[in-house]
Amino acid sequence: MLILAIDTSAVASAALVSDDAPESVVASFATEDTRSHAEVLAPGIEQLMAEAGLDGADVDAIVTGVGPGPFTGLRSGIVTARTLAFVWNKPLYGVMSLDAIALEVAESTDAVPEFIVATDARRKEVYWARYTLADAQLPQLLDGPHVGFAADLPDLPVYGAGAGIYADLVKAVPEFSSRQPEALSLGQFALARLDAGEALLDSTPLYLRESDARVPGPRKRAL
Repeated sequence: MLILAIDTSAVASAALVSDDAPESVVASFATEDTRSHAEVLAPGIEQLMAEAGLDGADVDAIVTGVGPGPFTGLRSGIVTARTLAFVWNKPLYGVMSLDAIALEVAESTDAVPEFIVATDARRKEVYWARYTLADAQLPQLLDGPHVGFAADLPDLPVYGAGAGIYADLVKAVPEFSSRQPEALSLGQFALARLDAGEALLDSTPLYLRESDARVPGPRKRAL
């Protein structure tokens, strides 16, 4: 199975993963900028496919990170994934973006039985979820996702960029203190779940906050 994975919950990233490729990796890219998703994503995917010598007919499924993440960035990835799935007539699946970091934690040498993944939610808050590795090949979600203050997180090791930002408030794991969700790990997580016959999410975004945009009310009368 060949999957095109896309995630824009933090940075813009895309990856091609396959159960026929070494370590499942065909090709991938990820930016460092957290604010240029719409400008770089589509050209990045086009280049990714061209360099791999593939087109839409070769892809078996598309996976998109559904957040949590900010409205504008997250929306650009999901809309791109939905558009490609429609044009190429391919199945579309969603994966919670924090699962990407959780998989990297599970594959690391310092993995612990239970941990938190946290990313920057701005406004002095973090997006976070709680995972366990007990009796499972993949990290299993115990709680979340949530958005809240870092000081209120459970007393567990915390992985991800949210931990790095608030290292004075949480048990931040230094090796992961700058990690953002990326499409490569997201696609590998999805591939493992699908190969195991497990269900994935749909492409509904996990914003966790109400939009700041509001429809203007009626004008007040001057008299």
